[in-house]
Amino acid sequence: MNYKKPELLIPASSLEVLRTAVMFGADAVYIGGEAFGLRAKAKNFSSEEMAEGVAFAHAHGVKVYVTANILAHNYDLDGARKYFAELRDMKPEQPDALIISDPGMFMIAKEVWPQVEVHISTQANNTNYETYLFWWKLGAKRVVSARELSLVEIKGIREKIPAEMEIESFVHGAMCISYSGRCLLSNFFTGRDANRGACTHPCRWKYAVVEETRPGEYLPVYENERGTYIFNSKDLCMIEHIPELVEAGIDSLKIEGRMKTALYVATVTRTYRKAIDDYFTDPKLYEKNMDWYQTEISKCTYRQFTTGFYFGKPDENTQIYDNNTYVNEYIYLGIVEAVKDNLCRIEQRNKFCVGDTIEIMKPDGANVPVTVEAMYTEDGESVDSAPHPKQVLWIKLSEAAEKYDLLRCKSV
Repeated sequence: MNYKKPELLIPASSLEVLRTAVMFGADAVYIGGEAFGLRAKAKNFSSEEMAEGVAFAHAHGVKVYVTANILAHNYDLDGARKYFAELRDMKPEQPDALIISDPGMFMIAKEVWPQVEVHISTQANNTNYETYLFWWKLGAKRVVSARELSLVEIKGIREKIPAEMEIESFVHGAMCISYSGRCLLSNFFTGRDANRGACTHPCRWKYAVVEETRPGEYLPVYENERGTYIFNSKDLCMIEHIPELVEAGIDSLKIEGRMKTALYVATVTRTYRKAIDDYFTDPKLYEKNMDWYQTEISKCTYRQFTTGFYFGKPDENTQIYDNNTYVNEYIYLGIVEAVKDNLCRIEQRNKFCVGDTIEIMKPDGANVPVTVEAMYTEDGESVDSAPHPKQVLWIKLSEAAEKYDLLRCKSV
């Protein structure tokens, strides 16, 4: 096989999630600081956490990219200069690249940190090879393809740009109804600007029509009698199409989800890691393990799946008209932070009890059913359950667990 093995790029909202992404198979992680990214509601990273996360990732051979992809206003620019200088001077190690969409932010980044590698965000509407060449000539290393592109179009871009220029494309996660993510609905309804990181996701809301002469009388919106959630898209999933992504010349396969849990990140990372590795080991092995990928990827939260625009214009089945709820088959319990005297230390995220059957989810792909045999507080007090989120526990399981294993259970 002569194709280049693509990078697997994973989102992280916190240090816990970054470590999970790294241990479960990411080649690179993208994160946001406390400003200038498009996920203001995510926990995001303080300067100290970012420095710790970069050091942890680099120690495991994983790169870290920092998002600064807002569409900036005048009052953002002085802060951006200061922020880029802080990233440039970060100790002990710097992030590997910045993700930027705004030309003004791009120029400031290059002014403050001339050596920085810049990736152009999908927010910049990157739909043709001339746009790629434009950014390349300004000094960008990578451009993220617009989600409106098909694989045929991406392959056409690949043929027209320098071989060393990189294409990054989303392959999994939530889809935005608006063009390349540029939405004004949130700003209009709530005053919170999606293009500056504060989206309230009005595309997931339920809508009705009001006729001008009958104020207060709400008429339901139907589309072929399937319901009223007219903007609500299914989630993107390309796990069954790794060969097509590789053959299109995509250098980085990007997962969406900087507001997702560690369970989501572990599940998606591990599944795509195995699929990519299997395909490059032997395409027949990839085909053989397809049922495993499909089963595992469905164990994280999702809104049903679609292939988006990759095989042409999406049909009506890309939308979910009757509801806006997630499919959620598993519940996140915690990550093993340490193991001592056959006890696992976790920070509990959802309630479980002594006697419950849960599952150890391992980075290597194994899922190990275990029984919770005992549970202790930090003070050594034996308890039957832990009703308080983020309570630190030491638990005894019927099978051994290791540091960075993730614990989950089936939802009822």
